[in-house]
Amino acid sequence: MLEVSNSGDMELIFRIFEECLQPDVLIRTELPVKTTGAQAFKDVFAMLYRAYPDLHVTVEDVIAEGDKVVARNTVTGTHQGEYMGIPPTGKSVTYKEIFIARFADGRIAEVWGVVDVLSQMRQLGAFPGGRGS
Repeated sequence: MLEVSNSGDMELIFRIFEECLQPDVLIRTELPVKTTGAQAFKDVFAMLYRAYPDLHVTVEDVIAEGDKVVARNTVTGTHQGEYMGIPPTGKSVTYKEIFIARFADGRIAEVWGVVDVLSQMRQLGAFPGGRGS
């Protein structure tokens, strides 16, 4: 799934989401979209790829126990499209995220995530303390 998400091919990414996620997957993290379930994943990825067309996720660690898998990731990209109200800056960003996925019947049924959005916003100049501020 990682190779697909790094491909930038939205049609392929959406198809893999449909195969790997239960349609009504429970997302236990606030998201900047109004949709739910698997559609919310599609909407978030579409938003990220519009903002960061060269988005790349590197998995740093994976831990599995029982029906859960935890992944700690580093995400990089160049801000080339609007992102959460911020017009394109051309700046490169690097941020961290951690996700926990619970599986049921061979598909992801529930997800918890922590994404360092503050770091993104600082690097884009929206808050003091980032690169170039």
